[in-house]
Amino acid sequence: MTIGIYGGSFDPIHTGHAMVANFVSQCNVVDEVWIMVSRQNPLKPHATIAGDLARLEMAELVAQNCKNVKVSDIEIRRPLPSFTYDTLCELKKLNPEKDFKLIIGSDSLANFDKWKKYDLILENFGVIVYPRPGFLLPETEPEGMTFLNGAPEFSISSSLIREYIASGWDINFFVPLAVSSYIKKHRLYL
Repeated sequence: MTIGIYGGSFDPIHTGHAMVANFVSQCNVVDEVWIMVSRQNPLKPHATIAGDLARLEMAELVAQNCKNVKVSDIEIRRPLPSFTYDTLCELKKLNPEKDFKLIIGSDSLANFDKWKKYDLILENFGVIVYPRPGFLLPETEPEGMTFLNGAPEFSISSSLIREYIASGWDINFFVPLAVSSYIKKHRLYL
């Protein structure tokens, strides 16, 4: 069984994230997608706004409505800094019967070579690249990468949603309804 690992801070998880997880889980490149909420991206030194538990719970709300999508809390439990390669190795150690592939957006390709042991991620696990508007995929796939050409794209970001919430905007359709209700109930991002 092949698992696609879709990591990020998901602060908050939004409709675009849900679309990626749902699409990848059904396009025959993996058997399941695990949304992996991270504590802090080493290349983005800012802290997350919502707590770890809130972001995990919002991810669970999304996973419940996607085919073959689950949530992993392994990154939240790891000490900082937590690097993707180390997490993938731990996942493989805990699940030796499974193969893991990393899912990233094409916007992450520009700095992928700055990731710790990026070459070993490609060699030992592989990377699935989802297209993002304004970040064209190269003509040829590098060794260890799979491009999802033709996948539906979106131009929405968690930072934009946080700005909308802080400004008092209604965020329906930017995030799944259950996530919107969760944000309102817990008064997040105000």
